[in-house]
Amino acid sequence: MANVTAVLLLSCRDQKGLVAQVSDFLYRNNGNIVHADQHTDREEGVFLQRVEWELDGFAIERGRIAAEFQPIAERFGMEWTLRFSDYVPRVAIMVSRLQHCLYDLLARWRLGEYRADIPLVISNHEDARGVAEEFGIAYAHLPVDAATKMQQEARIDELLQRERIDLVVLARYMQILSDSFVAKRRNRIINIHHSFLPAFAGARPYHKAYERGVKIIGATAHYATAELDQGPIIEQDVARVSHRDSVDDLIRKGRDLEKVVLARAVELHLRNRVLVYGNKTVVFD
Repeated sequence: MANVTAVLLLSCRDQKGLVAQVSDFLYRNNGNIVHADQHTDREEGVFLQRVEWELDGFAIERGRIAAEFQPIAERFGMEWTLRFSDYVPRVAIMVSRLQHCLYDLLARWRLGEYRADIPLVISNHEDARGVAEEFGIAYAHLPVDAATKMQQEARIDELLQRERIDLVVLARYMQILSDSFVAKRRNRIINIHHSFLPAFAGARPYHKAYERGVKIIGATAHYATAELDQGPIIEQDVARVSHRDSVDDLIRKGRDLEKVVLARAVELHLRNRVLVYGNKTVVFD
């Protein structure tokens, strides 16, 4: 148990005694807190907390912690999850033709930035096969058209279940996923897109932005929901541009942003730093 921690993420209606009860639960059971943070959304009346403590010396055995905490959760009407730092999540990456986000994620993974296993890359094109093979990762090519879309999505679902995937990363996967596929993986699919929406939705957004003479471009990483590109936002960033920048400059700068923003979002999720409530997130960085 040395250096292994437990992470409790919780949200509920704001009310008296929340912090005291959680702290008392850990204190009574000899828990050494190594990180604690909280936030109250005054407008929504919602309390959110992340607390992390060492398992070494904790009086409740690991397998019993959830059951022992359940009465407190029920008393306050909490939505909560319990996670452990030594668990290694399994991640699948989905990509179409653009490979900048895929390559960046895999490079960071190889360098040890992510505590995760990445056993699978899925694509509707063959373009990224060489990248996956370079990193020793299985590549599933599942081409999609109107006639095969649902059949191929069912095959994707089978692959994800077979590989026991915890997190799906859409690294510029340019296909719309069905409501049922997304609902099955609520808050476990991360997507990346440019931040021109809704002003420059659709094809060729950088060309449209160039024509309008924009001064800022950006990227947004969010959890996927049934409503396209409207899910809870995890991470965003922007870059200044000017009249001196060509369309190619905007595309290059935009791709750099997409890589960094997606990488941060994946890291925050894997480190159990993101708490979703409604269509918002609190990021305990």
